[in-house]
Amino acid sequence: MVKMAVGVAIAALLGTTAMAQPTDADFAKSVKAWTTKPEFSSPLVDHLPVSDTVPSPKQILGNHIGAPKVLHYYDQIVGYYRALAEKSPRIKIIEIGKTEEGRENIVVMISSEENLAKLDTYKANLALLADPRKLPAADAPAVIAGTKPIYHLSAGLHSAETGPPEMLMELTYRLLTDEGEMIRGIRDNVVVALSPVLEADGRDRYVDWYYRNLIDETDDRNKPGGPPYWGKYIYHDNNRDINFSDVSARHLMNYYLEWHPPVMHELHESVPFLYTYSGQAPQNPDLDPILFGELPWFANYEMAQLTKYGMPGVWTHGFVDAWTPGYLAFMSSNHNGMLRMYETFGNGGATTMLRHVAPEVQTSVRGGDWTKRDWYRPSPPYKEVVWSMRNNTNYMQTGVLTALDLAAKHPNVILENFYKKSANAVENGKTKAPYAYIIPAGQKDETRVAFVTNLLRMQGIEVGRADRSVKLKGGSYPAGSLVVKLDQPYGRLAKILLRKQDNYPDEKLGTYDDAAWTMGMMAHVDIKEVDDKAALDIPTTPVERITPRGSISGRGAGTYAVLDNGSVGLATLRYRLKDAKVRVAEADFKAGGKTVPAGSLLVDGSAYDTLKPAVESLGLQAVSVSGNPAAHETALPRTALFSTWGSSEKVGWVRYAFDQHEIAYDLVFKEQVRAGNLRDKYDVIILPTQGRSTKDIVFDIPMKGKPLPYTKTGRYRFLGDYGSSEDVRGGMGLEGMVELRKFVDAGGTLITTGDASAVPVEFGLVNDIVTTRAPGDFYAPGPIVKAKVLQPKNPVFYGYDAAEMPVRWASNTLYGVPDRLKGRVMMEFPGGKEGVLSGFMRGADGVKDRAAILNIPQGEGRILMFATNPVWRWQNFGEFRMLYNALINWKQLGITDVAPPVPAPIAAVSAE
Repeated sequence: MVKMAVGVAIAALLGTTAMAQPTDADFAKSVKAWTTKPEFSSPLVDHLPVSDTVPSPKQILGNHIGAPKVLHYYDQIVGYYRALAEKSPRIKIIEIGKTEEGRENIVVMISSEENLAKLDTYKANLALLADPRKLPAADAPAVIAGTKPIYHLSAGLHSAETGPPEMLMELTYRLLTDEGEMIRGIRDNVVVALSPVLEADGRDRYVDWYYRNLIDETDDRNKPGGPPYWGKYIYHDNNRDINFSDVSARHLMNYYLEWHPPVMHELHESVPFLYTYSGQAPQNPDLDPILFGELPWFANYEMAQLTKYGMPGVWTHGFVDAWTPGYLAFMSSNHNGMLRMYETFGNGGATTMLRHVAPEVQTSVRGGDWTKRDWYRPSPPYKEVVWSMRNNTNYMQTGVLTALDLAAKHPNVILENFYKKSANAVENGKTKAPYAYIIPAGQKDETRVAFVTNLLRMQGIEVGRADRSVKLKGGSYPAGSLVVKLDQPYGRLAKILLRKQDNYPDEKLGTYDDAAWTMGMMAHVDIKEVDDKAALDIPTTPVERITPRGSISGRGAGTYAVLDNGSVGLATLRYRLKDAKVRVAEADFKAGGKTVPAGSLLVDGSAYDTLKPAVESLGLQAVSVSGNPAAHETALPRTALFSTWGSSEKVGWVRYAFDQHEIAYDLVFKEQVRAGNLRDKYDVIILPTQGRSTKDIVFDIPMKGKPLPYTKTGRYRFLGDYGSSEDVRGGMGLEGMVELRKFVDAGGTLITTGDASAVPVEFGLVNDIVTTRAPGDFYAPGPIVKAKVLQPKNPVFYGYDAAEMPVRWASNTLYGVPDRLKGRVMMEFPGGKEGVLSGFMRGADGVKDRAAILNIPQGEGRILMFATNPVWRWQNFGEFRMLYNALINWKQLGITDVAPPVPAPIAAVSAE
């Protein structure tokens, strides 16, 4: 009774519609029944207005939001928004592109009729606020007064987090129809924008999987996981796609740069009951300090309001930090706006279940024991709880309404801060070193320069080309060099992406994702940081996009040499020339007035008609060759890429890279490996890092519970893509390891990356090498480290001309190699603090002189083990070629083998 009285009082205070506007009695009854405890609701969401014109979710979908065991497919969700748009003048739908699988990506905008009529004006004004160079400070107040901020909400980025796309449909109906003071204030003072489902392909796939395999699961301790895929490639990492490989992420970035929403709020699901992001330490100090005041302003207000409503388990601060800039909605903070984020407790579906909240083992739980009170968690979640989809909807929607109410009460503050952060960025670039970054002209591989430059441009960072040679205090640069001046609105972002991450605030602090991402190091592009203020005065011509154009000498040569300058395009070319006669140069030589580096492709002149357009489009150089330089034949391998069913995420990044660069491969799973005869089908098998341990790679999803089919049927149309299995449980097992051993012994090449390189050691595919762990409190969250090349003439290193190179640290597994087998080590980590190039590594002395790449003959075949990860997301572009080289030259990987020393014979012992 007390809870009800408080709710009525709050409803009256807020001017909600509980007493004034007709409400849906069936909704109230259903929501009360589906909410598992009274305290898991609030007076903001325990009722729903009735409209004579605008259809409620139940009228279109057949059920209220939060109904047990009900999830909606993407076309149903989009269909509901289209039905709303037909009936209400308060909603507008914008189409922004297509997903990988062809579904439409949309943004939904909701506001008052008057505001929607002024959307073009608001868009133009927000663009001015985003670029203070075009808006004098004296004119800013008038622009702010004539503008409403856009508050953007995003759902469904992670497909297993099923509640947000459901909740947003009800929220939208409420915003369109509720005539209470709070909602009217939101409509009048804010434009609410929605991405209903950011990963539309994954939504359909997951809903199919839920209905087929999860709908009756009520035991959270034995509940199976989700489907092998969400979208086509990247699975959960799609909110860490720092270089926007995913087409839907690029659509959102394009939308952002067109509309400039000052707030972007991602809705996620994980920890109980509602965590609201406050930008905890470690914080990236290159972001504007205002941001770190705004974040707790919203988060603390939400925590206070929901706690006031009697809702337990609302907390902040202790979960996600503000160091890494690569989370998707960070595009707002990176562009002087504000990233916001929730994690709401969810069941991975719509089935009500008993949840065990208290961690069984206290190890490295972020935020500590979630069920214990702390200063940032004043009313903790319960240790056990019966949790429903409606609980999830209640919490999330109450939080969002509270945030929108705060924004509606302070729209000018949000816009003032947005303008001020943008102005600060420009001023910071004018007054504080560094002032610019320069990409010198004349680099060996222009395609990697283009890769970096185009990624900067994609995010709206201004890049100019120097019209003439430049001389600054720090050095001289030739005409044509690219200049990124930091006195621009997105100068802070340019600095964050291009600088060395040597400013981590405290190595005792963990971070949620990578510690380093320096683009030049990742792409192996020379980028200079400039502390000379004169760099701001360099005359430049704006660059929109760089598309390197290759060249080839005239028709008629018997052989053409395609120069290996390190471009990944060389690998693409080799696969485009799959039917041509191609050799690989084994040593440098001269031709056509140029040095032809080792690794260059020697192509028979008869392939000229295919070669010429490919060379030109890939930005390569080809010259005619006479004579017979030292070279070996290259035959493209029949390649298999192995994936577990339970951990496809990191394999997805390899698939994406291979598809982008036209590397031919078959995707294989436990079924194909167990079936055997691998050598008859393949020359190379790649075992990428995946899972959390070697056990995960070999045994994968435990064989418990019911079968879990991933096959396409008439009912389940979205399953069975990118592989198919009657039961995804159980990995390749020891039977699969036996088949891999047979494959290698029969002449096949097995390539492993990252933590997967421990598999051959721990499961007996190689002898005399052991795995170890770094001593002490070693911690290395993805720093960029120095690697020393020990066998530079091995084909793996074609295109790399330095004795040392930057690589991303990829594994906590170290390899113990006896002295007599040191010749098997092709690359090693020098280790130590001086070996850390960007980011940080705690306990760096513990990895000194450890193997980075091992090249091990085995039987008639070979095992090539990368302790690095040569394809990490769409980031370490400069490392890709090592893996591609290994494929193109798979038959020649042994040309630098050094046989272990033979023990000296034992002298005969005299019989006397």
